[in-house]
Amino acid sequence: MQKLMPKRVEKTYLGSMTKCNQFEFEYRQNHLFCEDCRVDEIIKKHGTPLYVYSRSNIVEQFKQMTRAFGTHTHVVCYSVKANSNGAILKTLVNLGAGMDVVSGGELRRALNVGCDPKKIVYSGVGKTANEIRFAIQTGILQINCESEQELSTIQNIASSLNIKAPVALRVNPDIDPKTHPYISTGLKENKFGISHLKAVSVYKSALSMSHIEITGISCHIGSQILECEPFRNAMIKLKDIINQLAAINIPVKNVDVGGGLGIIYNNENPLTATDYARAITEPLTGLDCTILLEPGRFIVGNAGILVTKVIYVKEGDHKEHFTIVDAAFNDLKRPMLYGAYHEIIPVMVSPEKKTITTNIEGPICETTDRFARHREMQPTEPGEYLAIMSTGAYGMSMACTYNSRGRPAEVLVKGDQFFLVRKADSIEDITHNEIMPGFLT
Repeated sequence: MQKLMPKRVEKTYLGSMTKCNQFEFEYRQNHLFCEDCRVDEIIKKHGTPLYVYSRSNIVEQFKQMTRAFGTHTHVVCYSVKANSNGAILKTLVNLGAGMDVVSGGELRRALNVGCDPKKIVYSGVGKTANEIRFAIQTGILQINCESEQELSTIQNIASSLNIKAPVALRVNPDIDPKTHPYISTGLKENKFGISHLKAVSVYKSALSMSHIEITGISCHIGSQILECEPFRNAMIKLKDIINQLAAINIPVKNVDVGGGLGIIYNNENPLTATDYARAITEPLTGLDCTILLEPGRFIVGNAGILVTKVIYVKEGDHKEHFTIVDAAFNDLKRPMLYGAYHEIIPVMVSPEKKTITTNIEGPICETTDRFARHREMQPTEPGEYLAIMSTGAYGMSMACTYNSRGRPAEVLVKGDQFFLVRKADSIEDITHNEIMPGFLT
């Protein structure tokens, strides 16, 4: 039995060294299992491409986060953008989670699964007037305001509703999160938040507004962060601002520290939840506040796989080998967007086969439609299946219908049972909002 663990380990796999980085996924008698379900049996019922999620993994990751902050007053507000499937949201709400949302649609999703509005925070740099109005009327915990113009918009809308809007200012601390530049959000050149140099003056403006209730301060510096230092430095800057605010009688009840805790995709050595909690809480010592957390990837990233079928194999010039699969970048964008690494393993291993070096390619007519280049792995034949690992976060939530390809189905596994939690798109699903003008008919 080859166990895929949630920490960096190396195991001999068909003559090569494969880094195994997920738990609740393992080989039993050469078959890949998710919890106690054989993945090929799930495929037989629901086809490919297909997202498969481990409920046990999601629950354990959430509990790790809550245990790490257990002695501090806190709310874990799951970042809905990481994976917004309703069954996953409901799983977390049933555990007591709140939600971090960044759109009116995500707010509605959170409410639809019964999330307490007083556990919902609304982030995002471009909230529309309608979205702000809905959030105020819903009575959420707080709106994380990202600009002076947004603050004025919130004031005007709240005044028209005669409701005080709960507001925290999102501060940009100009901290390098040491992550991919596309997912860095806390540097001064990024579009997010209000400069830490202006924060106190903007808080003074908010204090003078009749329908703004200052509830806290917010900060989010990026995603897939693997070191303590960026988190610690951001909290040091937040505490300095909080102390300046206290000196002018502006209390801060909530400190929203954002998310960003990284996971293993390849050979990373990420922080534990305990390490992360220490980096957050130690600089905030002495404050009487509620810590709001926005983990997303940490909760669901290693809980999901994207299963795909091999369609063709072919040889190119210069000894290039290509494995063509039925999943494409419309199903999983991360490799195309970021050059992101995902481990790729066969759903059924054949120990007698020697490894080869191959390119795992999708069917879309774009050179960037590729999941792996020069990857050493067991050769596969048409009709066999591969599992693209660590796709629980920013996989399905970023999927689209490019080339009129329907988005894949999603399955949630619980022990020895699996449940369809989203059907694959049909062509009717893709086209049902299109309207043919009369002059064409």
